[in-house]
Amino acid sequence: MTGRMIEFDANGSPAPGYLATPDAGVGPGVVVLHAWWGLTEPFRQACDRLAEAGFVALAPDLYRGQTTAKIEEAEALGSALDREEARARGDIMGALRFLRQNDATSAADGSGTFALVGFSLGGAYALDMSANLPKEVAAVVTFYAVYTGPDYRSAQAAYLCHFAEHDAFEPAESVAEMEQALREAGRPATFYTYPGTEHWFVEANRPDVYNAAATALAWERTIAFLNAQLRQS
Repeated sequence: MTGRMIEFDANGSPAPGYLATPDAGVGPGVVVLHAWWGLTEPFRQACDRLAEAGFVALAPDLYRGQTTAKIEEAEALGSALDREEARARGDIMGALRFLRQNDATSAADGSGTFALVGFSLGGAYALDMSANLPKEVAAVVTFYAVYTGPDYRSAQAAYLCHFAEHDAFEPAESVAEMEQALREAGRPATFYTYPGTEHWFVEANRPDVYNAAATALAWERTIAFLNAQLRQS
């Protein structure tokens, strides 16, 4: 597995991102969308995990170099990104385009479709893009993310959604509302709630909430799901 920072084209301008490639050199393509902290170590490690499992993973840096470990600053960065929604969507589309044009993904992904894996804020963008790019997005994995805004009837993806049992940001009622929206749209969706966990439970740099056992199980499920969705014959 090799991982490195790269630049890719997004609407005619260079955008930064972290690319991880499996030892085999080829694999299905996955775009990883970071949480409101920015492209910090847990999200680069997510790309590495995916590459070790045989996927080509690219995480666009939606904040263009800015990161934080403070909730107040992260909230401000996330709000600023939402005000630049068109640019953020352009970065995600640019990342998908880069994977489509990358020889490392073309040989392995005969279906021509990709997966989005998003965390919190990034999960909301993954859910949004699945409805906006239905012909490109075949699978979506989210970690503690709820978004009921899209019309999921236009999506063609399957969904795997991981949630914390005790989440101050995503109450159970919101999770149930999104699950109902996906079901009513006829989308295949699997929801898991991890007992005793809190928001950010898969992020090892937040020791106050990190849960190693739940993280291992969530990633085991994630890899199995992506293999089923992206490696279909």
